[in-house]
Amino acid sequence: MHSDEIATDDALVRRLLADQFPHWAELPVAQIPSAGTDNALYRLGRDMLIRMPRIHWAADDVRKEQHWLPRLAPHLPVAIPAPVALGDPAAGYPWPWSIYRWLEGETPSVDAISNPMALAHDLAAFVTALRRIDTTHAPRTLRGVPLIERDAQTRAAIAQLRGKVDIQGVVSAWDDALATPPWPRPPVWIHGDLAPGNLLIDNGRLDAVIDFGSAGIGDPAADMLIAWTLLPPGARGAYRTALGVDADTWKRGRGQALSIALIQLPYYEHTNLPLAASARHVIGEVLTDLESPG
Repeated sequence: MHSDEIATDDALVRRLLADQFPHWAELPVAQIPSAGTDNALYRLGRDMLIRMPRIHWAADDVRKEQHWLPRLAPHLPVAIPAPVALGDPAAGYPWPWSIYRWLEGETPSVDAISNPMALAHDLAAFVTALRRIDTTHAPRTLRGVPLIERDAQTRAAIAQLRGKVDIQGVVSAWDDALATPPWPRPPVWIHGDLAPGNLLIDNGRLDAVIDFGSAGIGDPAADMLIAWTLLPPGARGAYRTALGVDADTWKRGRGQALSIALIQLPYYEHTNLPLAASARHVIGEVLTDLESPG
């Protein structure tokens, strides 16, 4: 997916385990197919998961997650990844890597949500609890910056998409989002990447939230992302109502979702088909929203 990513495989994982965690070296190792872009995933035995950064920008997230996940977990209403061990660079692999407890559940898809209203309320409960956590010494996250800081990259992506999306529509939608006043209060904790691939569902209800690589403090609008990546319009409104989101935060959130999708589409169009399809879905949902506001 990336021109400069590091390739991993079962053999490398086994070498790293044998060298650093020999008590787990005989457990079965199996790579997990994933549309995730930052980490390669391997199941270790029945009860553990290995996450290995595949690209340099994900490497710094390893120690952040190791430090903060145990501190966030007691305050949240659903499970999040629990670090078990921290691996060091070795055997030609250049970055730290993590071992977590295995979490059960299924990844949701936009066309197969059994109870979207209940899921919307579950997501709102998670986001509300996350926002309430003390921000002392918390890291900033790029997903929580003012939209204007995403402008150059977003417009560059739009230029690459001529003939592939409604250019007039996305430019108008992006300009509308940029005109919204920025978040006027202190930053709060946000997940930063609330997308279907980072949720685990059991019997239609939210069971766990994973991948906190983009987590930190910033504008809470960032966690509106899931409204356009997963939820249908009715449940989208229920999510907004349950969060008590004001109009400006909702508009910034919609702009953030649009920006992410516009940047992802040309980058992953030929290398990550599920993510490219998700980006097209988000663009369509945002434009439909703006055609029928409220």
